[in-house]
Amino acid sequence: MDILSNKTIVVVEDDIELAVLMKDFLSRYNFNVVLVDNGIDAVKTILNIDPDLVILDILLPGMNGMEVCKSIRHQYQGFILMQTALEDDIDQVMGLEIGADDYVVKQVQPKLLLSRIHALLRCAQRGCAAKEAPKKMVSNESDYQFGPLRISLVSRSVTLHQTSVDLTSAEFELLVLLAQSIGEVVSRDEMIHRLRGFEYDGLDRSIDRRVSRLRKKIQLENGDDLIKTVRGVGYQLCIYSE
Repeated sequence: MDILSNKTIVVVEDDIELAVLMKDFLSRYNFNVVLVDNGIDAVKTILNIDPDLVILDILLPGMNGMEVCKSIRHQYQGFILMQTALEDDIDQVMGLEIGADDYVVKQVQPKLLLSRIHALLRCAQRGCAAKEAPKKMVSNESDYQFGPLRISLVSRSVTLHQTSVDLTSAEFELLVLLAQSIGEVVSRDEMIHRLRGFEYDGLDRSIDRRVSRLRKKIQLENGDDLIKTVRGVGYQLCIYSE
């Protein structure tokens, strides 16, 4: 049986016809799909059943998608895939630190939607254990310790200067990927392939936006950035001596 089967997805969409089509399609791939048609009920449903993933429309009655995302993010640890009606909305959605893990534009092709869902859910599986040993670790094999930065793979938590850092699931997976290659440059192509499950097309800027949000959250007390941009190549996690 597919390790991604029998996962629960909440689809928050007020277009009933579209919602039913999405449910029928995802059900064929053994997902358990729950439909919600407004923002207020979405918050209650998501926190009550704790699904593996939420597909969240932006324009909703009661509460819009961004309000729903902000309301649940501190309690809900699963993945949030936002749906935006227009290309112009993407920068706004990704620029706000609302806790979304990825986005698609309506009307997304079903196979593309499925690939984004699979990529997010596989991130959770990769997060259970690192594929490679880090170059500097504390005694607990489930922790990475780089100077003031500590990453726990078991609790999926991060502290910087002994202060907790609030990261989305996507930001955490990105940080772990960079930590596994501490001091080395990780290309955009590798990031997208490992975090999202498809090849970099030279145009996708979602990784850059994710790096930008993460960089702000793990900036050192003296203002130095832990994540450096290597122009034309990718990104590198650097640790400074305390």
